[in-house]
Amino acid sequence: MPIRQLSETMINQIAAGEVIERPASVVKELVENALDAGASRVEIVTSGGGLNLIRVTDDGSGIPEPELSLAIARHCTSKLAEDINDIRSLGFRGEALPSIGSVSRLSIRSRTASGEGAAEIGIEGGRVLPVRPAAANRGTTVEVRDLFFATPARLKFMKGERAESSATSDVVKRIAIAFPTVRFTLAGSDRSTLELPATDDSPEGSLRRVAQVMGAEFPDNSIPIDAMREGVQLTGHVSIPSFTRANALQQYAYVNGRPVRDKLIAGAIRGAFADVLPRDRHAVTVLFLSLDPAIVDVNVHPAKADVRFRDPGLVRGLIVGAIRQALADAGIRSATTGAAGMMAAFRPGAASYDHGGPANGHRSYEAAYRASGSAGFDPLRSPQRPLDMQFGSGFERAGARHGGFGEPGQAAFDTGPLASADARAGQSEAAETLLGTVLGAARAQVHENYIVAQTKDSLVIVDQHAAHERLVYEALKNALHSRPVPSQILLLPEIVDLPEEDAERLAMHSETLARFGLGIERFGPGAVAVRETPSMLGETNVQQLVRDLADEIADNDTVETLKERLDKIAATMACHGSVRSGRLLKAEEMNALLRQMEATPGSGTCNHGRPTYIELKLADIERLFGRR
Repeated sequence: MPIRQLSETMINQIAAGEVIERPASVVKELVENALDAGASRVEIVTSGGGLNLIRVTDDGSGIPEPELSLAIARHCTSKLAEDINDIRSLGFRGEALPSIGSVSRLSIRSRTASGEGAAEIGIEGGRVLPVRPAAANRGTTVEVRDLFFATPARLKFMKGERAESSATSDVVKRIAIAFPTVRFTLAGSDRSTLELPATDDSPEGSLRRVAQVMGAEFPDNSIPIDAMREGVQLTGHVSIPSFTRANALQQYAYVNGRPVRDKLIAGAIRGAFADVLPRDRHAVTVLFLSLDPAIVDVNVHPAKADVRFRDPGLVRGLIVGAIRQALADAGIRSATTGAAGMMAAFRPGAASYDHGGPANGHRSYEAAYRASGSAGFDPLRSPQRPLDMQFGSGFERAGARHGGFGEPGQAAFDTGPLASADARAGQSEAAETLLGTVLGAARAQVHENYIVAQTKDSLVIVDQHAAHERLVYEALKNALHSRPVPSQILLLPEIVDLPEEDAERLAMHSETLARFGLGIERFGPGAVAVRETPSMLGETNVQQLVRDLADEIADNDTVETLKERLDKIAATMACHGSVRSGRLLKAEEMNALLRQMEATPGSGTCNHGRPTYIELKLADIERLFGRR
């Protein structure tokens, strides 16, 4: 077949295959055009999941009649000047309208503020209809009917009406979060309507918009983020560790106001919450990255959902560091949904409540943890046992004297001789002052596992094993990362063959790896020699470890894999070395545990992501008894 020039319609249909994946893609492109036009109100109407009808109406600046024919031509846009590196609008490629028109029946009706009347132009399967007068208010209305009628093969890949409507709703919500001053309305053929009233552009107004999209409980269970590093600013909110979801659909990320689904950002969020969430739970986040458009490429794909950063390590480090710092600064907090779950459990016939994680108990977490690859660690046989640490509080020192808190070696904590009557009275007064603390004063221990505490306005129930497990884990991590990790010298160096670029990357990070106990050096072209490994790992697959590190450095320019492996061992040591369920505690020991929880970042969840305590407000208790 001879080489020939494709027709304009064929070119547009090929472009539509990249830009227009489903009805939600059409809505995204049209809403972005409305926002670029300065709209303060955007109304979307769909029918048949968007396959039969999509209508987007805005009150933006409108399109002058002479420019309507240009608006539907490929690579015609008003949003891009001469510099492709200076993109400050949502759209810029000039492909969306002609691509949509090539696979549907498209009409555009628009009127400018200074125009005497409106004008309309249409496209049917790539065939352009002449411009004609129309009646309309200021702004633009774009109507798309019979989507993919010109390419019926694409219809076979569409999902049901409900699934397509749900995808459209998700697109609108993602865009709406970044534009709180714009009112959005989405109406479907099932008579359901999504209304997002406009707020202001203050931080409070932005949070109100987030609550409209993500639910009213999110602001009360979130932590603000505000950090800057080398010209890159990160703002937004992340959920506290005890407020999670079963999937990552409620993780929203924006780069210069553009909603994106970027694997680097998703990986950074996952890494920041790695220590405080279970493997099958996900944080709820809304993060905004603001940076110079010249150091981020949004032209990676025609759909504009992917971005590429000039310095991905900087962005990842900023996200991980900012989130971890915010979690540490927030102190200990419990999710407000915990009280709701407890209230539900008290009602007759209520099923067991899943508080942000699996409801089948601690045993399932331990089983999952063993399945994750940490089962081979035995604290009794570890070459690095135990880490040389000096614990601060009385009950920890007592545990150290008895060989840790493992079940066989546990004995009564040494709390000193019995106090006199006057001393006991003073202790009672001191206990009253504890009511003003976050976790309050310990009042009882029930079922040899749960500490019941009282604050001024609530009742707190603490899982003693989960809580102490987190405390021991944090102490182990601090000891582990406060100095170079002890290493063991291999009798014979392990030679690992790698692609030359991977070997070079590992060599560049050799100093960082040495701090974690892994000693490597170049060994000729395309190979590295491993001379030392972290003692905590014991016998390990050196070849696989080095290759995993090389892959991670290639993806993210970090060596988190090795750190995560060491942290997993510390978590296992903490699990074996923490106070067990069924362990009777004295009042002094219970209060000491509560005070250390308040002073330890991340103690609201255990190492496996389970909540360590639940708070029930006095008002909720009174409602249970019909007092309110």
